Amino acid sequence: MGGLIICMGLVRGQKFTIKLATIAPEESTWMNTMRRLDRELRKQTSGEVGFRFYPGGILGDERDVLRKIRIGQLHSAGFTGVGMGDITSEVRILDTPFMFRSHKEVDFICDKFNDYFANSFSKNGYELLGWAEVGFLYIFTKSPVRSLDDLRKIKMWVWQGDPVAEATFKAFGLKSIPLSVIDVMTALQTNMVDGVYASPLAIIALQWFTKVKYMMEVPIANSAGAVLLSQKMNQRLPENHRETLKKLAKDYLARLTRLLRQQNDDAIQTLKRNGIQIIAPPDASTLQDYYELSASVRRELAGKFYSEAILDRVESSLKAFRDSSGER
Repeated sequence: MGGLIICMGLVRGQKFTIKLATIAPEESTWMNTMRRLDRELRKQTSGEVGFRFYPGGILGDERDVLRKIRIGQLHSAGFTGVGMGDITSEVRILDTPFMFRSHKEVDFICDKFNDYFANSFSKNGYELLGWAEVGFLYIFTKSPVRSLDDLRKIKMWVWQGDPVAEATFKAFGLKSIPLSVIDVMTALQTNMVDGVYASPLAIIALQWFTKVKYMMEVPIANSAGAVLLSQKMNQRLPENHRETLKKLAKDYLARLTRLLRQQNDDAIQTLKRNGIQIIAPPDASTLQDYYELSASVRRELAGKFYSEAILDRVESSLKAFRDSSGER
């Protein structure tokens, strides 16, 4: 399979090969969509432009991939907020706790501020090809969580090196245990942690769901994602091919987001069938506590990752959207 992947970047007549790395495994929805994008890109550029994929994290984590892009070994990658934040920290505002309460809100803010973030990426050497979110993150625990006091009794895993998650759990008064993703299963097995957060798809893929019993129905955050291309590679492409790539990527990544949302919804049903109990939303007072604590986290992070000005703009835009749509 590896030889096939490499050969795909060496098609006769191909002048430009975009080397793209991702942690998404082969045969995943993410990779299947990207391969369809690649086929259409080759077709519309008469075979002159195509991708060479390195899936499944075979070239390292997101920070490893960033280093490889900077020295020219790679040109593009699919990033989560952690990797994007190493390029432009302002984008981490999209990962802050309880910022979004629906997919409509996520889409509204990503559309409204698309140019803002695209310009920020561009200033730091990257072209934003399109958003491809991980999805809403839920808290999964070994014991039921129905109140803030219950939550504070949980020994919560936190992704090591993610300052947004660390600040969130600190504000909530949780006992957080920083670990790499690969160490979480062992930590659950040994009771080092008894709570984790992930998208429904991810917790199934990682098999963590076999070590927990409960899922909070209200998501704690939305995990942003995007495909970025180095400006150096982008500028090497003829202008007509750049425009073709940009148009196709936006279209296919929007399709990918819709597919992943549906699969996350389906994954929740799979979790239920496998014995995971869904904890209903807390009462209005507790939910308001969550929102207020989260607002304080966003303010605390302002000035460190993003400006007060952009936070004000995003929050006021969301408020206006909720008021106009009648959403809570």
